[in-house]
Amino acid sequence: MYTVKEAAEKMDVSEHTLRFWAKSGFFPFVKRNENNIRQFSDNDLEWVRIVKCLRSVGTENKAIKRYIDLCIQGDSTIPERYGIIQATKIKAQKQMEELQKQMEILNYKESFYQNLIKNNLKDTWNPMNNLQPEETAV
Repeated sequence: MYTVKEAAEKMDVSEHTLRFWAKSGFFPFVKRNENNIRQFSDNDLEWVRIVKCLRSVGTENKAIKRYIDLCIQGDSTIPERYGIIQATKIKAQKQMEELQKQMEILNYKESFYQNLIKNNLKDTWNPMNNLQPEETAV
């Protein structure tokens, strides 16, 4: 069993986030000890893992709660849960493609600046380097 602090560390989320998710009903089986402190089991951490995944791609809390509720309802909801996972995967794929485009731009700019530094060149693409003296006065 793990405290909120231990579970948060283990799952790489903040304690605040874990508490918020718990209050949102995302961890239906988390027990509390005699001091009313949440105690996460290894099984509870699997719930944390899927919630973290869904949140990381921008799934809204309401949709996550729906997914959790469907899980609790049992195997009759597998097709709907499958649909949620498919839609989330498509969204994540689009985000990955966009991030890949951003990485290409960053890689290009990194090489560009490395060349400037290595060859002690002026950045002719920087608009500030192309201003006339009167344009720089404030």
